[in-house]
Amino acid sequence: MIKVRDLIDPTDFSTDEINEILILAQDMEKNPERYSNLCSGKILAALFYEPSTRTRLSFEAAMLRLGGRIIGFSEPNSTSISKGESLEDTIKIISCYSDIIAIRHPQEGSAKRASLYSDVPVINAGDGANQHPTQTLTDLSTIQNLKGRLSNLTVGLCGDLKFGRTVHSLIKALSRYSNNKIILISPDELKIPDYIKEEALKNTSMEIQEVKSLEEVIDNLDILYMTRIQKERFSSEEEYLRLKDSYILTKEKLKNAKDDMLVLHPLPRVNEIHPEIDLDKRAAYFKQARYGMYVRMALISKLLGVI
Repeated sequence: MIKVRDLIDPTDFSTDEINEILILAQDMEKNPERYSNLCSGKILAALFYEPSTRTRLSFEAAMLRLGGRIIGFSEPNSTSISKGESLEDTIKIISCYSDIIAIRHPQEGSAKRASLYSDVPVINAGDGANQHPTQTLTDLSTIQNLKGRLSNLTVGLCGDLKFGRTVHSLIKALSRYSNNKIILISPDELKIPDYIKEEALKNTSMEIQEVKSLEEVIDNLDILYMTRIQKERFSSEEEYLRLKDSYILTKEKLKNAKDDMLVLHPLPRVNEIHPEIDLDKRAAYFKQARYGMYVRMALISKLLGVI
């Protein structure tokens, strides 16, 4: 049983605890009525300092499906933050009104800061280019549901690996399961930070390979995890324009892929996956978004200690 605490980094939970959440999420999907009043009387504060569709709405849908309620904001300028209120003071106040907090913030380390000033559990819903642990739980749930395993996988991570917090978190998580191989596919300018690789390789036998061409490795992949080139992370629009079309997945490129390979994407996409791929049986990114709601239901329940 998970203790009542925060989720800031994917490594905050043991592998057994992660597996427990994934199993619970599967049961919540199969038997939603069993959990429909689990969080009755509880309040989730959804604090989104950055734009979000899937993460924010899936947190809100998760709490509503558990019978709870929601407060929060999706536009910080409509709050006292616009008057100069600090993150710490905002968190102190919000934790007086709620039972659990989900926070997305553009600054790395902001979720950890928030947890230090909160009297209730804090969930990191994305802190800058650092981590996105609930997306990682979503990714693991998708792979487990559709592949039936989290070990013995060759996973290609393609696109913006420098600023992509989703891939940073996913590499950490996959390193905890046996015999996984990660292939990093990116231009030099968007390569994964060294510290992410070093952390993943610590105390694990996972293999990491770095390439620039998707075509040269796609036939070996069990999972292809596409990411968007994130315009908002670039200081120069010129550099963004130069790199934004680095990788575009098309039907032609999928011809050499395994029939049972999964195409994942944390979304939103821009142009890195052509819409024609949506009809391919290997496209799993919309299923992935749905699994995210059930994973967040399971996580909220665990952190609130109601199950």
